[in-house]
Amino acid sequence: MNLAPFKHVLMLPGVRPLALLMFFARMPPAATGVILTLHVAVTLDKGYGAAGLVGAVGTIGMGLGAPLMGRLIDERGLRAMLAVSVTASAAFWLTAPLMGYWTLLITSFGVGLLGVPMMSIGRQVITALVPEHQRRVALSVDSISVELSFMGGPALGVFVATKFSTNAALMFIGVSTLVAGVLLYWANPPMIHEDEVVDGPKPRVFEWLRGRIVGVLIVCVGATVCLAGMEVSAIASLERIGKESWLGVVFFAMCAASIAGGLVYGGVKKAPSVLLLLVVMAALEIPVGLGDGSVLWLCLLLVPMNLTCAPLIAASGEHISRLAPPTARGLVIGLQGSAFTMGNAIGAPLAGVAIDHGGAPLGFAVVGVVGLLVAAVAWVLARQHDREQNPLPVG
Repeated sequence: MNLAPFKHVLMLPGVRPLALLMFFARMPPAATGVILTLHVAVTLDKGYGAAGLVGAVGTIGMGLGAPLMGRLIDERGLRAMLAVSVTASAAFWLTAPLMGYWTLLITSFGVGLLGVPMMSIGRQVITALVPEHQRRVALSVDSISVELSFMGGPALGVFVATKFSTNAALMFIGVSTLVAGVLLYWANPPMIHEDEVVDGPKPRVFEWLRGRIVGVLIVCVGATVCLAGMEVSAIASLERIGKESWLGVVFFAMCAASIAGGLVYGGVKKAPSVLLLLVVMAALEIPVGLGDGSVLWLCLLLVPMNLTCAPLIAASGEHISRLAPPTARGLVIGLQGSAFTMGNAIGAPLAGVAIDHGGAPLGFAVVGVVGLLVAAVAWVLARQHDREQNPLPVG
């Protein structure tokens, strides 16, 4: 494993402090799902179905809002976007403890639509801070940072919710988001690299949003279908054998494998294509159900597919940043965020239906097969639109 490229990237001006800031800034968004679920289901005593509806409405808002916020960055700059989104986010989370269920349901769409897209901002900032030939490594660093945020954020949120209350946890998210937003506003990092040319008229969206970019976005959908379905199926598998308390261990194994994959991916000289990474991820998910009934075997079988997680996220970001014009990078990274959100929205209920009919093994198998089908669709569409080019970038 060659770690020298990571050292070189982290030594570039501005990379280390911004990477650290984005790590902490992403922890509150990582905790929002579990905190809202606990608040609605337990504190408001509305049940998990009602909690899932709040999450679904917020997810729809996020899917629509990410490209809007990205376009605002392209047109007005990061600070203008933060002024809108940080205000909306802080207002929601700080007043959420006072809201009844129906108010919370309606406003969750608004905070999804106008909230701070920390995941997308991190990818765009890291892209702007490094030259193009080092973006694979930089985006691998960013993907690893995301995994670490998802390892720490939910755990911290659950600790606050159980030690104090879900109201305190909601307010904690609000304060954390406000602090992170103010720090980002003060830092005002560049959103386009200094070597990139941005003079002249801006290309229209449909001049570049086609072919290979569409293919990569579809791959992003397929990846999160597999990942969301994997999480739901893993939870169902542990619940069946009464081992829910081991969920943290299983999720730690997933994240650790993804981090290891990101380290390997950032150090290789020739990277695999995003399409190949999706095919490998989906194919390796199908047999994970063989570990149903055993915590140890479930962890071991989840490791191979999760080795591709951080590399796939990094690879998709690298190709998107190269294929889209710099003046539209906020929009295209926002569309990538929407693709990830769409995959989550499809994968979780799809796995749930499969689990209801055949248990956790069928959940793993179904979303794995769907991931392979999505990969096939991405290949066909990219081939149709770019007949004279490679069907998908090969890295």
